Amino acid sequence: MRTLTRSFAQGLLVLAPVAITTWVVWYTVTTLDEWLDTSIPGLGILIAAAGITLIGYLAGNVVGTKVLSLLESGMQRVPIIKLLYNSLRDLFGAFVGTKRKFDKPVAVEINKHGLKVLGFLTSQGFDDPQLAGHVSVYLPESYNFAGNLIVVPRALVHPLDADGAEFMAFIMSGGVTDMNAAKTLIDSQRL
Repeated sequence: MRTLTRSFAQGLLVLAPVAITTWVVWYTVTTLDEWLDTSIPGLGILIAAAGITLIGYLAGNVVGTKVLSLLESGMQRVPIIKLLYNSLRDLFGAFVGTKRKFDKPVAVEINKHGLKVLGFLTSQGFDDPQLAGHVSVYLPESYNFAGNLIVVPRALVHPLDADGAEFMAFIMSGGVTDMNAAKTLIDSQRL
């Protein structure tokens, strides 16, 4: 019975990620195909990818920049839309683009015993004199899109030599994915 239970659990661990990934891809493709009313499977995702690429290209030239600026100024005039748009723009901008914020992985000491949390340095300092010598660090949560922003003394924050995307994947996976810089930090702290 124990062998059957272990085999079932192992099969579930192998099958669940494959099944969930397959379902998400299938759902995305079929939904885009329905929205674009196409009978060719997968054409919707190709059209969407081409459209996104074209918009990205146009946003980089003079005419596209002007159109984007007009669209953005219109969104800035409506209070709820302004809040939603600015939040989403800043979130996406934190991961890609020229103003990336999640590109400075750090370890933050949280007690005198050497316990550390992993996150991203998002602000090097503050104008408020009460926060002099402090920095802000965003701590993403594992298996979640949420996180916490903490303000800590600069001396407790230690930069890590890691790629931001790999580091984020390491944190989001609960430390399951391969992350050399984080492994080096953890291995060096072993008892």
